[in-house]
Amino acid sequence: MKQLGDILVEGGLITPEQLDSAIEQHHAQGRSLGRVLVDQGVLSETQLVAALAQQIGLRFVDLSDYPADGSALARIPGSVCRQHMAVPIGFEDGRMVVAMADPANVFAADDIRTISGYEVLPVVATRQDVAAAIDRYYRADTDLDDLTTALEGSDDHADDDLAGLKEVVEEAPIVKFVNLLITQAIQDRASDIHLEPTEQDLRVRFRIDGVLHEVMRSPKSIQSGVISRLKIMADINIAERRIPQDGRLSVSAHGKKVDLRVATLPTVWGEKVVMRILDNSTARLDLADLGFSRSNYDRYAQSFTKPYGMILVTGPTGSGKSTTLYATLNILNKPEVNIITVEDPVEYRLPGIAQVQTNVKAGLTFAASLRSILRSDPDIVLIGEIRDHETAQIATEAALTGHLVLSTLHTNDAPSAITRLTEMGIEPFLVGSAVDAVLAQRLARRLCAKCKEAYTPTEEALVAARVEWDLSAGMPTLYRPVGCPSCSGTGYKGRLALHEVMVVTEEIERLAVEHAPATEINKAALASGMITLRNDGLDKARQGVTSIDEILRVVV
Repeated sequence: MKQLGDILVEGGLITPEQLDSAIEQHHAQGRSLGRVLVDQGVLSETQLVAALAQQIGLRFVDLSDYPADGSALARIPGSVCRQHMAVPIGFEDGRMVVAMADPANVFAADDIRTISGYEVLPVVATRQDVAAAIDRYYRADTDLDDLTTALEGSDDHADDDLAGLKEVVEEAPIVKFVNLLITQAIQDRASDIHLEPTEQDLRVRFRIDGVLHEVMRSPKSIQSGVISRLKIMADINIAERRIPQDGRLSVSAHGKKVDLRVATLPTVWGEKVVMRILDNSTARLDLADLGFSRSNYDRYAQSFTKPYGMILVTGPTGSGKSTTLYATLNILNKPEVNIITVEDPVEYRLPGIAQVQTNVKAGLTFAASLRSILRSDPDIVLIGEIRDHETAQIATEAALTGHLVLSTLHTNDAPSAITRLTEMGIEPFLVGSAVDAVLAQRLARRLCAKCKEAYTPTEEALVAARVEWDLSAGMPTLYRPVGCPSCSGTGYKGRLALHEVMVVTEEIERLAVEHAPATEINKAALASGMITLRNDGLDKARQGVTSIDEILRVVV
């Protein structure tokens, strides 16, 4: 067996002089050579453990970015892992791969072999990494208080199919795997869970802060059991695998209720399942917490405090439009006003508000719902999305007849909303009169407060980013992501919104009537004080809450 010192020198981790100095202290103080090197700051704990693993002929694994296999985790209880400081992370050649802080612990290997029924292939990891992995992967043992299915959707399950799959989907490993998956996603602040069958395995990804991260790959053999388990929980027909389906399930985690909207999609390798996590606390957010600058908030507040008119929130899918509208409704929701919404689907339940879910099959479209709503004496109407001429026409007339109408529209910026409505067939003079304000927004990732790093950018970098700041007082101090355990190494934690608020002035109204292009409307809006999405984002980068690169990622 090679000596530890030789391995470290040959690997270029320490110099021969550093080794000689450490050996002297080792003999003088009686401490291990590796510990002396770590205490001197010559080696990190990770480098020492990796070298020790090489010395005994075992593989070293860095668990901080290792995609652990959920099916392996589901087979060993968290209590056993904590007892032995060992965590199962996958399978190789019919053996279970177990990351251990002490690979010489034969009792740990025996216990895991007995419980799992697999031979153990030990690999080495640092004690801190093993402890962090156990905390990360076994939260489901205590965090999932209750798992229930929502009694919505169809009840046309085939009894024989349900009975035939019952044994498979209620096996302990499958149940634990699904519970673990949902709880881990909630804990990691994920907005979506993607289960994607491939030719070789089942890939699991979480969308965190708007970006997809692969969290694990599981064996193909558990695919049907996991998908069937989720379909039963979401009250989806498990016998039907040829067409897309959707359902809903509810989870009580950390003492609060979380709903999940489940959608299945047939692919060539099996059904892909996407679960949207609908945290009800999101619907109760304060508008001031959404990242509005003071000037943008004041301009927006002038519009939603009026008794009538139309307010449009625009942006791509997943840009936080619904959250902004719900936060606005929370301010407007008072006992003396009647608020009715029509949505597809109703994602968050709001107390004191009548919410209508569209049902195209039954003929309950946005337009049909809107006609009925206007006969129900509303003060404020929220329309989930304006998609067609009929809905746009009724919404415009409602705004002109004394109702406050809030809705969303898919455009790239605020000025384009005016031309979009005219393209839908609404008379330009009606658009100018009905629309009071347009709010365009995007979501950018927020820098992790624990690890963000200050730096001074070069003038060339600011020119390349098309930054129009006054640099006469010197270069500004900006921040960039670094990555730490708190943010899972991404450098970002949480999101904030970038806003562009266009108030419809008399000049913009005149341009709408004249069928002016969006570029001219944009010039008029800028002249009236509108701050573009890009400039709002750059201001937030200058404040140190996000980075220049992140702004350039979400705004052209």
